[in-house]
Amino acid sequence: MTLRVGTRGSRLAVVQSSWVADALRRFGAEVELVPIKTSGDRLAQVALADFGGKALFVKEIEEALLAGQVDVGVHSLKDMPAALPAGLVLAAFPPREDPRDVLITRGGGGGLDALPRGARVGTSSLRRRILLLARRPDLAIEPIRGNVETRLAKLDRGEYDALVMANAGLKRLGVVPAHSCLLQTEEFLPAVGQGILGVEARQADREMLELLRRVDDTRTRMQAIAERSFLLALGAGCHTPVAGYARLEGDALTISGLVASLDGATVIQSSVSGPGAAAEALGRKLADELLARGAGPLLEASGGARA
Repeated sequence: MTLRVGTRGSRLAVVQSSWVADALRRFGAEVELVPIKTSGDRLAQVALADFGGKALFVKEIEEALLAGQVDVGVHSLKDMPAALPAGLVLAAFPPREDPRDVLITRGGGGGLDALPRGARVGTSSLRRRILLLARRPDLAIEPIRGNVETRLAKLDRGEYDALVMANAGLKRLGVVPAHSCLLQTEEFLPAVGQGILGVEARQADREMLELLRRVDDTRTRMQAIAERSFLLALGAGCHTPVAGYARLEGDALTISGLVASLDGATVIQSSVSGPGAAAEALGRKLADELLARGAGPLLEASGGARA
């Protein structure tokens, strides 16, 4: 029997899914990649927040899973809503890639402070927009869509002076931009799940869940659970600038998060720490702390509400 792995058709998605497929083959499984065009791919020229957000990159793959057309779905975890459809579970989290964002420029060196006044920076992420403007309110933040190669080509053509992208995608593709600067998590908090792959399967498929357990990384799972628990407890939608990142030092887990207003005028952030085994509870605790400090009205104003 051949195990069918559903994936988006972009080069990055195929590379990520191929890693999972190769890992499963090492355990004796026969694996076939099944490319699936998602709504997010079809709406390549529009603002995703206007049509349901990043969940559009997973919807059709989840539908294929529920219909039995594929056995496994591989996603970038940051694209996944906090709540899954009934009958599906995240069965495995392979080892996390670099969670940081990276600033890519057309030339020169330095980081955000080295950008010229009024520089055009490409990103369609509300989180990145707010964090950029918090550091450099003079920047012109402009939307950009497309895969990694398309975005870099737009930068080369001079349509933008700089881009902010996830370093994980660049590393998985083996792309090393000539002029780039990593944005450290202490100052530029990543998106929930950034750098993590989520391997999804049917909850009732016990044999598949047992197989996928072999590609699961325990420490990455703790980070994923903490971050997604935080997102779920907030009830944040795709219109709300939210960031969350859990890091492990030994057995201790610290999760940091923020919620911001759409104009960036208000940013509420905090961190909580505890044992990694309590990852889910720590995520909820952080959400409760931010809500207690006033995050609720920001969520309501942007269309999100506590779950």
